[in-house]
Amino acid sequence: MSKKRILIICGVILLIAVVITAFIFLTEPTAQSEGATKQMAMLVKVEPAVKGDFNPIIVATGTVRPVEDVMLSPLVGGQVIRRDDSFTPGGFVKKGEVLLQIDPSDYRNTLELRKSELQQAETDLDVEMGRQEVAEQDLELLGIDSLSKDQKSLVLRKPQLNSVEANLKSARASVKQAQLNLSRTTIKAPFDAHILSQNVTIGSQVSPGDDLGRLAGTDFYWIDLTVPINKIKWLYFPGSDSEKGSPVKIMSTSAWNKDEFREGYLYKQVGALDDQTRLARVLVRVPDPLGRNSEKDKPELMIGSFVEAHMQAEEIKDVVRLNRDLIRSNNTVWVMQEGELQIRDVEILLTDSKYAYISKGLEGGDSIVVTNLSTVSNGIKLRTAKDSTSGENNEMMN
Repeated sequence: MSKKRILIICGVILLIAVVITAFIFLTEPTAQSEGATKQMAMLVKVEPAVKGDFNPIIVATGTVRPVEDVMLSPLVGGQVIRRDDSFTPGGFVKKGEVLLQIDPSDYRNTLELRKSELQQAETDLDVEMGRQEVAEQDLELLGIDSLSKDQKSLVLRKPQLNSVEANLKSARASVKQAQLNLSRTTIKAPFDAHILSQNVTIGSQVSPGDDLGRLAGTDFYWIDLTVPINKIKWLYFPGSDSEKGSPVKIMSTSAWNKDEFREGYLYKQVGALDDQTRLARVLVRVPDPLGRNSEKDKPELMIGSFVEAHMQAEEIKDVVRLNRDLIRSNNTVWVMQEGELQIRDVEILLTDSKYAYISKGLEGGDSIVVTNLSTVSNGIKLRTAKDSTSGENNEMMN
């Protein structure tokens, strides 16, 4: 077969293929657009916006600390001759209760010695007063009027009287100091306290400044919290110790049951930021933290434990409250209006652990889109399950 004939056959085959392809494209069916708009509307779930007055709950975490926390130390030295049974770690003592007794023998003897010195000084004063009277009488008998003031003072024994009076004051001060030292041999609880540590016992030799044990007051505990600075203005702090600040509910998810909690109140704003977190520091005061009085059925707070505090903020009026998850990027909210999506910019006054409180951009009753959408733009068509059901019923009736 010649080369020319082969080329003619290939051209014919190619021409037939082109004709068949053109015939297929020209005779294919045309797609119908009926109902396309209805199929493009995305199915979403909505919920109504609620407007009103609310008390936000600001949640923060912090550490439990005792309000009164002291290291017990003696002011005098000596041997411990008695220790109260309650002065043990975990024990409880009342204010004024004797915890330790240092041997007072030396201090009693010193007090008696100082008392005798005081008695001698009082006697010396009596003797000197007698000499003063004699000196005055002698001066009157002599009838000398030409003496200077200093000379007259010497004749009347004024320097001797001043010396005796000074010795008397010193003796009285020595007696008071000896009495004070004797009283310091009895070590008492400075307040109602929980004993955290005990470092001495009977026979221990102690000196001023030694660490005898650690006591924590049981009337109140503090919880040291850190709170974002922009939320401080919504919390109320009392102006004096007789007032109470915003109520606080304290919970410990790691130690207590889910329904267990303690109640306290805001006490002070420390006025300094935390060095690490740069958050504001506030103190919550919890009365009867160990449940020894009125809170006996409540769980005990433990010093150093990490707790969660729910602080009730001041009331915010006439705002829309939304779940925080419904706040989209750049402080926007998706709203369904007349079957279309609206992306609204909103002004948020405050957010707590669960809600955002919106002052502008939403009204009560607005249909908030809860469903997360992959395609978001103003005006896209939306429908709810209720809309779909209504449409199907209408078609069946027709």
